[in-house]
Amino acid sequence: MDMAQFESSANFTETEKNVMRFTAALTRTPAEVSDELFAALQRDFSERQLVELTAAITWENYRARFNRAFGVEAEGFSHGKFCPLPERTGASAAQQPESRLI
Repeated sequence: MDMAQFESSANFTETEKNVMRFTAALTRTPAEVSDELFAALQRDFSERQLVELTAAITWENYRARFNRAFGVEAEGFSHGKFCPLPERTGASAAQQPESRLI
């Protein structure tokens, strides 16, 4: 997908774009989220959902920074692996791939 160009991509909804904007804002130093962005998120997510979303984003940011500080790199556990998808039925079955690379 085109995550690096999400702002101009037609592949993401406005809600998804707001989540990516939120992620970028939270992972900058210093972390600053505009009132406008937070208000937009509040229109799409409950308070509980925002807490969970924020926790997930900040936890992954913590892990990434921790790993970088100690030079922790990927160990290749998923290199070349794939996740089987559930069987599809009907007309969409012919269009759906059977697995995706991780």
